[in-house]
Amino acid sequence: MNRPLRSALRAASAALLATVTLAASATLGAVPASAAPAGLRGMDVSSYQGNVNWSAAWSNGARFAYVKATEGTGYTNPYFAQQYNGSYNVGMIRGSYHFALPDRSSGATQANYFVDHGGGWSKDGKTLPGALDIEYNPYGSTCYGLTQSGMRSWISSFVNQYHSRTGRWATIYTTTDWWTTCTGNYSGFASTNPLWIARYSSTVGTLPAGWSTYSFWQWASSGTFPGDQDVWNGTWDRLKVLACNGPC
Repeated sequence: MNRPLRSALRAASAALLATVTLAASATLGAVPASAAPAGLRGMDVSSYQGNVNWSAAWSNGARFAYVKATEGTGYTNPYFAQQYNGSYNVGMIRGSYHFALPDRSSGATQANYFVDHGGGWSKDGKTLPGALDIEYNPYGSTCYGLTQSGMRSWISSFVNQYHSRTGRWATIYTTTDWWTTCTGNYSGFASTNPLWIARYSSTVGTLPAGWSTYSFWQWASSGTFPGDQDVWNGTWDRLKVLACNGPC
């Protein structure tokens, strides 16, 4: 995801390591790249990774990828075609994600921009529902100047419009800290939207309210694959069910 989030997560891990006991730091500190959690392994990439060697990533065990498509309503990833199509062509199940800027325009407006610039969905067995990357503001105040109720309304506007356009509920990428701070730990999306949790630690920790489990876990910013390191909380067959929204 965006570099500010990776920096924040690394800083949080470093602070924890400096202040807790050795036993606690084993739980809360940064995870070595070799210590991948259980689950189907994958990755997420953006323009920072440029042209990705997808064949190598597949050979090393990556089976899915999320690719940044858009940010706000004024940015598209210049490497999107190579990354999105390249992952598909080597056999990965892949999806695209949108980096939200809730202070710039409405959720519905950004959902439309996302769908119109790579965020669509097709029932081909290899396309995941688009993801809403909603997290720390890299350009200003943490919650983009919105109240908790205002943020909940913005997210509702995005996911409802995305559903209207594609027939799918967007995956929500966030951290528990940001979600608690900026939505009031709202539980209302858990029944429809898969959770993609970001936490650089040896355990996934407490999840945002409403979600009893995660679908994806971004557990490290670097490792075997280009970009961020992720796991899917299940098997290949179950990932295909998510991609297909049922049998396909």
